[in-house]
Amino acid sequence: MPQLTLELERRLTTAVERMPAFPKSVQVILEMTRDINCLPRNLVGVIEKDPVMTVKILRVINSAYYGLPNKITSVGQSVVYLGINTIKNLALSFAAVGILPRFNTTGFDIQRYLLHSLSVASLARLLCEKYARSEVDPGDCYIAGLLHDFGKVVFAQFMVGEFMKALAITIDHGKPLFEAEIEVIGADHAFVGALLAKKWKFAEPLVNCIRDHHDAAAEPSAMLDCLRMADAICRKHAFGDAGNPWREEELAALPTRFGDDIEVVIATLGDLQKIVNDAQAFAQIGTEK
Repeated sequence: MPQLTLELERRLTTAVERMPAFPKSVQVILEMTRDINCLPRNLVGVIEKDPVMTVKILRVINSAYYGLPNKITSVGQSVVYLGINTIKNLALSFAAVGILPRFNTTGFDIQRYLLHSLSVASLARLLCEKYARSEVDPGDCYIAGLLHDFGKVVFAQFMVGEFMKALAITIDHGKPLFEAEIEVIGADHAFVGALLAKKWKFAEPLVNCIRDHHDAAAEPSAMLDCLRMADAICRKHAFGDAGNPWREEELAALPTRFGDDIEVVIATLGDLQKIVNDAQAFAQIGTEK
């Protein structure tokens, strides 16, 4: 955790507070699904009161993203086909996409950032299913991937000049972006992203995962391992762009649970291009009004 001056703490807190809140319906969904006895009909009732969310969920479920054999015509049907956790994650994803700014003045490409985040989310979920399903819910790994870099969005909107300088240092000198942010701003996007996730009332394990995803000394966990490996794969293959290019020296710091050869791990995951194509389709639906 960085040592913040009082002035920097004030600025970061102000920036985080200026970020939009999640829609009330999504906050209710989060609360409900923390209860293992959550009834599907109650979840459906909340979603159906949000017509925009309902339309987007039905559109993505009936798209090639899921490839279901029959058309789904209600949220109730979608819960039967896909389960409570998947519907929860769809609602969270659409809410997160809706919060993203359409434009910023830093040169930070929001659309390529979104593609990166969605790709990391899908890969983190897939890695969990294959390597860590007994330890953590794959859906939680998806959310970690979706939100892990949201601190960059805070910087791009509310600390424009400093974030532009950090991006330039990364590009010109090959320094990891989080190190450049600490050098220029005094805190990195992981720290600020954790503040934002806490504001949004996400569970503590997720907040900690976002905070620690660049901290080599952080205590390993299944969620953190899956997030780090998914992020590494997406940056190595340039799936989207979050302003932090891949560096080969990062191979030595990858989680040990996956072995010591990233290409072997990639080979177990199937067609990565399909994951990217699905992320592109989801991003298109999510950003449409």
